[in-house]
Amino acid sequence: MRQWDEIYPMYGFEKHKGYGTKAHIEAIKEYGLCPLHRLSFTKNIIRKEI
Repeated sequence: MRQWDEIYPMYGFEKHKGYGTKAHIEAIKEYGLCPLHRLSFTKNIIRKEI
């Protein structure tokens, strides 16, 4: 996750290791998805927004 954090620093992968923390979810809402995000996880976030 450290390497991915260097490529996508706005998501804070180094800090939360990919878990759906509040900060991670807020980053997804602000910056959108990156290729690492699992659609099975993020569809729940997107669905809550509708």
